[in-house]
Amino acid sequence: MHAAVVVFPGSNCDRDLAVAFEAAGAKVSMVWHKDSELPQGVDIVGIPGGFSYGDYLRCGAIAANSPICRSVAAHANRGGYVLGICNGFQVLTETGLLPGALLRNAGLKYICKTVGLKVETTASDYTSGYDAGQVINIPIAHHDGNYFADDETIGKLRGEDRVAFSYAENPNGARDDIAGILSENRRVLGMMPHPERAAEAAHGNTDGAALFRALTGALQTA
Repeated sequence: MHAAVVVFPGSNCDRDLAVAFEAAGAKVSMVWHKDSELPQGVDIVGIPGGFSYGDYLRCGAIAANSPICRSVAAHANRGGYVLGICNGFQVLTETGLLPGALLRNAGLKYICKTVGLKVETTASDYTSGYDAGQVINIPIAHHDGNYFADDETIGKLRGEDRVAFSYAENPNGARDDIAGILSENRRVLGMMPHPERAAEAAHGNTDGAALFRALTGALQTA
């Protein structure tokens, strides 16, 4: 599997994401935000956490209009895989590749801690390494992680089994406890928690590693 990790000014989880992909057996290319094309043969694009462009305007809004994001959108529209984590999830909603928006946390404070995350579906290449209903421990680190969408969108996400993860105990006010969602073709995943920060035993928790292993395995056999 060939993964491309996009780097924006203000990204701070790009290396962590690259290391998690590599540990699962992927080849990784780092891609600068001003590049206009993804490397040849890329299977999945990773959009990492951080504070792209200093979170000016809206979180992810400026990044969504960068040259590389036009190529990321084209990749997704061709059926390619895209994983957006934290700020990456914000970027994916700003590009329109995923519905909804990420608002300021209900408590109006930055939150950085490990939370329980419920696996809502195993019917995706991202979540097939877990059991439905399993609660995993994954870190969060965000100020604007409060997922919002209208009633129709929430109903559609639930009705189409496109909620990938929900919070066991809602830390930020997200509607319907939603922590991560899938695109209609289930190849784009946006999530606020950081599985790449829970992928090495040395960091005390490997609950996130199964996401990267399942994804690599699925793409290698595709």
